[in-house]
Amino acid sequence: MTVVIAGDRSGVGKTTITLAMLAYLSQPGKKIQAFKVGPDYIDPMFHQAVTGKPSRNLDPILTSETYVQSCFTRHCQDADYVVVEGVMGLFDGIARKQRGNGAEEKWRFNDYGSTAHIARLLDLPILLVLDCSRLSTSIAAIVHGYRTLDPKLKIAGVILNRVASDRHLELLKQALTAISIPILGVVRRQDQITIPDRHLGLIPTEELQQLNQIFDRLAHLAKTSFNWHHLLLLLSPSASVPLPSSPLPLSPKAKIAVARDRAFNFYYQDNFDILSQLGAELIFWSPLEDENLPKDIQGFYFGGGFPEVFAEQLSANQIIIQQVHQAIKSGLPTYAECGGLMYLCQQLIDFEQKAWQMVGIIPSHTIMSDRLILGYRQATALQDSPLIFKNQTIEGHEFHRSQITSSAAEPLWHLRGYHSQNQRVMEGFKIFQLHASYLHLHFGENKFLAQNFIQCCSNQKN
Repeated sequence: MTVVIAGDRSGVGKTTITLAMLAYLSQPGKKIQAFKVGPDYIDPMFHQAVTGKPSRNLDPILTSETYVQSCFTRHCQDADYVVVEGVMGLFDGIARKQRGNGAEEKWRFNDYGSTAHIARLLDLPILLVLDCSRLSTSIAAIVHGYRTLDPKLKIAGVILNRVASDRHLELLKQALTAISIPILGVVRRQDQITIPDRHLGLIPTEELQQLNQIFDRLAHLAKTSFNWHHLLLLLSPSASVPLPSSPLPLSPKAKIAVARDRAFNFYYQDNFDILSQLGAELIFWSPLEDENLPKDIQGFYFGGGFPEVFAEQLSANQIIIQQVHQAIKSGLPTYAECGGLMYLCQQLIDFEQKAWQMVGIIPSHTIMSDRLILGYRQATALQDSPLIFKNQTIEGHEFHRSQITSSAAEPLWHLRGYHSQNQRVMEGFKIFQLHASYLHLHFGENKFLAQNFIQCCSNQKN
């Protein structure tokens, strides 16, 4: 069986607890598989840095329930231990209708895509992490509520985080004894383990110099703070039947240059896998460091990341900027999302209001601001692009603190958010053979996007 690390709310320490557990379990000869609920990119980077294996996103909104189940089963096949890190609070999701018993019905708690939804879908036990810094005996009421709200869920135990003292711990234990919930970990308040963050969350692993030391401290924390006698029983995956092999139909082969460095690193591993399985040859390169583009490429893939942090260095690499501009202008198929979109605009204006020259294909500027734009979107294409045809609708996710200045170019998408059903926003660009948008896409249940892109790329001569 596998364990889901959940929290009663955001900010209670789920990522620290998850990384500590992964660091302790990642011993020589052991294969550890990590998963992340939701669309997050940065937490899976840390999972992979600890375990040496790509972490997988479990997101039924961007994919589907069946894809989540198949993805989970497929990547657990050879794992010794499996850990799933949740998202936000246990029941935090969206309102969405689901087909069941021949009729459509809403989820009772509007928790579609939540950690609770994934735990139900995969039938997994939950470890509930609680920030105890402002709690004592009231913790029993909180845990009781979480444990009884949905009888289908199994909360196997709690992790008490940020416990102040022995007296504080005694009060917590007395309260939890009354509701008979196992305490499977106690983490004291401490400031020796700090993972730095910035405007979009944790700083990615490639930028951290002391990463191994952090993992060593996390492993020691887990060793001394968790009840491993009980945890190891939960963490060992159940025997599973190997999935039948169903290879994807191959598209024509194409060499696709993927921008991947400190500025561009928001990618789903599943997207890489699907592109490769469909016949693409992925060539990784760096807009920050490289002096020339890879040879004989037939397409570009620019993911998200932090171009605003590295804007000066990106702008200084004029040879690459000119080569990218010329390649896209000459018709090279290009997929750019979020940070990639920002890089392809005329200028990037950072948080200090300094303007940096970018590639200049998109007739607009991007400006950093304090406003966070975050959420799932239903996107309907307003025109054909290398990935999608006009009037097709897909699900995507936005997560950025920059805004595009006005542009006369025809927008690519109509976007509609789940919490603003009547509000529709025009967004994105289709210029030459460029598909550029703030929208992050997952190819898991949208393989036609990858197939269309590869087909478009394969039509280019090397």
